[in-house]
Amino acid sequence: MNYEGGSNYMEDGGMTKEKVHQTSRLDGCIMRTISHFTIPISFFIITVLVFMLAKVAFMLVCLEGHDFQVGDVCDVLRHGLSLDLSTALYFLIVPFLIGMIRIWWKNKVLITILKVYSLLVSLAFSLAFVSDTSLYPFWGFKLDSSCLQYLETPTEAAASVSKGYLFVRVLVFLVIAICIDLLYRSIFKSKQTPHTNLHSKIIATIIYVLFIPILIIGIRGGLGESTTNIGQVYYSQNQFLNHSAVNPVFSFLSSFEKSANYVPDYLFMEEDERAKLMENLFPTESIEPDSLLRTKRPNIVVILLESCAGIFTEDIGKRKDIMPRFNQLVHEGVYFSNFYANSWRTDRGTLCTWSGYPSFPRSSVMKMPSKTRFLPGLSKSLRNEGYNTYYIYGGDINFTNMRSYLVTIGFEQLHWMKNYSSEEQKTAKWGVRDDITFGTLLNTIKEQAPITHDSKQPPLLIGYSTLSSHEPWDVPTHKMEDEILNAFCYLDDCIGNFIDQVKQTPQWENLLVIMLPDHGISYKDVGETHEEHDHVPMLWLGGAIKESRRIEQICNQTDVAATLLGQLGIAHRDFKFSRDVLSKNYTYPFAIHTYNNGITMRDSTGFAVFDLNSNRIIVNKSSNSQQLLKKGKAILQSAAMDLKTIETNH
Repeated sequence: MNYEGGSNYMEDGGMTKEKVHQTSRLDGCIMRTISHFTIPISFFIITVLVFMLAKVAFMLVCLEGHDFQVGDVCDVLRHGLSLDLSTALYFLIVPFLIGMIRIWWKNKVLITILKVYSLLVSLAFSLAFVSDTSLYPFWGFKLDSSCLQYLETPTEAAASVSKGYLFVRVLVFLVIAICIDLLYRSIFKSKQTPHTNLHSKIIATIIYVLFIPILIIGIRGGLGESTTNIGQVYYSQNQFLNHSAVNPVFSFLSSFEKSANYVPDYLFMEEDERAKLMENLFPTESIEPDSLLRTKRPNIVVILLESCAGIFTEDIGKRKDIMPRFNQLVHEGVYFSNFYANSWRTDRGTLCTWSGYPSFPRSSVMKMPSKTRFLPGLSKSLRNEGYNTYYIYGGDINFTNMRSYLVTIGFEQLHWMKNYSSEEQKTAKWGVRDDITFGTLLNTIKEQAPITHDSKQPPLLIGYSTLSSHEPWDVPTHKMEDEILNAFCYLDDCIGNFIDQVKQTPQWENLLVIMLPDHGISYKDVGETHEEHDHVPMLWLGGAIKESRRIEQICNQTDVAATLLGQLGIAHRDFKFSRDVLSKNYTYPFAIHTYNNGITMRDSTGFAVFDLNSNRIIVNKSSNSQQLLKKGKAILQSAAMDLKTIETNH
């Protein structure tokens, strides 16, 4: 073969053998260098894909009550991708470091470490996905660390669901964990890294080192002041789509800094602006209150009706069939028609009622004994006026630190699940069912309440929490097909029977019965951001009432304490966030409600919701929503300031 163009090229324009060899060596070097990144890159891709599949599964499992199209699924995946990528980088750290070590030391122990790590990650992811999809229909928000507080009393936590429900979830958890782990293990079954020379090792090491700041920036979410957060994936007015876009693993891990016993500062505004907005919002004394009672010292029963949302009543929800007895009683007593719950859980709502203290989006004050011992208490105030105090609850009174709180705020005697027979304790998943505990309430009134207000026997205050109208809705009657509606129908029967019986006692003439829910409930299309979600009924009944009335003022659960004390002529200066709504100085009626990282506010201008994750208004039904929510933020900021300094203030 003749060469005419020099030694570098062949006659047909092709490359020389030497050039081909050089190219081959270069390609080989590149391939050997790339081979060092196979495991971490594959691990990262699989993790992101698992997160995306979990989102689709979440939407399908939790679709009841939520309408969405195929295009919405694509939007959820697209908007949630940034959080998925950042979260995946967190879990890439171990494979990344091991990949770097394997450049220089290819020992089998490193693969073993990776296999163990991938198994642990698979179990963690599966647990997060199953927990998220299981809890969301009940709670209406993404998985976070607040669920851990209920594990302190696992029996109570498990009472919300059946054994079959738990078995299915455990089985699904194991199947998902195995599938994810098999995906990760497929990485380790691939071809072994080819023999690499010193040159490719050095290049690979340099690339790894250069990638470290990229890894950190990716985890952090960029170079700006704002770091990776849940709000960055919010894009829709439909909260279900926003929640679907949130990575549950990130939501859980990031929430630890905002756990149930931690209160953020909520620094929305400067001190001067906060103080100005708070002026006259919470007057702490009663001025010529409108009188509802025949006597200043009646026996008092305060009943917290578990989850009894207004949507199940005729006045609020236009339903005559679910709670007919309660609907009838509304016309016999003093009914507060614009009454709103402060919170979304029993521990929060109980404290709001008895201490007149605000709720927080992610913090349970009841879980903070160091704080609750400084809180005011309606029971404490009445004890100081000579009342005997008694509390009845058919469940575990140690749940969410309830015993400590009730004792601290002045309840002398506690009657709870352990005071009942073993047979009675098994009548409901949560403990003793309501018809039995209503019987205890009736007997306590008969045995311990004085008959007349001028009796030498001390007047009696009884607190009582029902429990049967709660998941898993296990009640002994079956009047309605819908298990939730059926549970409230059962509660209504219990209320009606109790009132019928207590009316026959001589104590009725000097008795004040106050009924209100501990919180509302999400049901079908009525979620936390719905205008009627926290609109709940409050009714005052008894012979101590002068006449039937309807109070139209907008007010809150936290106002019960000051309003009742105002009726009794007892000072309520210690109740900084409770208002006497029957007092002449109650000039700005409004209601605030907090849920998991959100605030709802309402006044005469309308209703608005502010989401703390996305830091924006997500529901605007007010003619002045900006100013309305400014007041809500000022209240939350003020309450946080008060709680953080409550020890030093006392």
